[in-house]
Amino acid sequence: MVLALPLRRPLRPSPVLPVVAVVALLALPVAPSGEGGAGPADVLSGLVVAYCAVRLLRERRRPLTRTAAVLLGLPVAGVSLAAADALSPGAGITGLGRYLQIFVLVPGAVLLLVRDRRDLRLLAWSLVALAGCQGAVGVHQYVTGTGASYQGENIRAVGTFGPTDVMGMATVVSFGLVCAVALALGRRSGRERVIAVVCAVALVPPLALSFSRGAWIATAVTLTVQLVLAGLRRALRTGAVVAAACVVLVGGLGVGTAMLQERIDSIAQVTDAPDQSVTDRYTMWAAAVDMWRGHPLAGVGLKGFPEYRDGHASLALSSGSDTEGAGVAFRRQPLLSPHNMYLLVLGEQGLIGLLCLAGSWLALLLCALRGLYRSRARGGRGLDCALVACGLLVWQLVDFLYADIGGPSTVLTAVCFGMAGWWALVGADRIARGADAAPEGEPDTRTGKAALRCR
Repeated sequence: MVLALPLRRPLRPSPVLPVVAVVALLALPVAPSGEGGAGPADVLSGLVVAYCAVRLLRERRRPLTRTAAVLLGLPVAGVSLAAADALSPGAGITGLGRYLQIFVLVPGAVLLLVRDRRDLRLLAWSLVALAGCQGAVGVHQYVTGTGASYQGENIRAVGTFGPTDVMGMATVVSFGLVCAVALALGRRSGRERVIAVVCAVALVPPLALSFSRGAWIATAVTLTVQLVLAGLRRALRTGAVVAAACVVLVGGLGVGTAMLQERIDSIAQVTDAPDQSVTDRYTMWAAAVDMWRGHPLAGVGLKGFPEYRDGHASLALSSGSDTEGAGVAFRRQPLLSPHNMYLLVLGEQGLIGLLCLAGSWLALLLCALRGLYRSRARGGRGLDCALVACGLLVWQLVDFLYADIGGPSTVLTAVCFGMAGWWALVGADRIARGADAAPEGEPDTRTGKAALRCR
């Protein structure tokens, strides 16, 4: 009889740490006079893709399954066709690179660098930490009156993204809130669940102070879906607690209560008495649909919406939106997109591009939901990862009804698609095969603590 004592593997840095660095860079302040372009996080995301490619060449292994390659590569067809139809080669190349970065290359790199559920949780906690940092800055801006201008007062929480990207902080905080709720619902460790609950509650005020209606709607829908997926009974209990907590938080905001109430009421009044921002949005939506009618299959080409906008928009469209505050002087920001990702793709890439992109996203969501079902069938193993993946996908797909890509926070969208893709295409299959036996310090309920082997 031979005793085979288990040997601890030497600790090695996780290959997902460069992705965590991309997330961390989004906490840096954005230059107030920035006119867009690639930021530090975008540059590092390109280096992450190169790092992933080098790892694959060194390991000489097949990088993706056939299903993963098809789902991640599907957007390439529509984007490439639209790039060929762009008004200028420069616009086509720039747009092609941006779409490939956000929806193909960075998500693929994240999928390949995540080794197991520990790495996915590390990324989820990094999103929560980033949301906490940006949220703290946003609350400080509201309290001290140093935020972006809103109804004549510099109180809008925008974090370090500035008034030219008012959705940046709202997006980051929403991602962190979704991850915190998923970790609270899916983790078995009492300490981790308590920390996740505390983080989720702390992220509600900065999200409210962002005054972002689209982020509010997407977050409310996503949290509801997460609660239902975690269990109907738990959903009812938690829903009652959350409703009571929201009443207390909103009631404790003091002078901001009236503005928040007015902003919330405006969601239901968009068809009766819409403000100018809603009118502009509806006008640009109609312009995008009109562009698609003129070019139904391939659209007007990448980066073509600003050029074709005036020829398809009605006179109700204003010349731009006013931005001020948070260290930036007053400026008129032009309206260069319809603030609806689906209509932007439909207008610029046509029906082919929309089917390729939206088809890829929908397939990922279906695979992630299937993985969640498998997780519940195996006693809840990996449930937190399933809720993180499904939550991030649902939030992004709902938010795309009110927003599109653009700004420094866009690279975070790519990271989230990669996290969801890993669970949908890799992690869930491992659970189904039973190939995840105690790889992450979790008790293996199937094999026990077999530390001795007999020969």
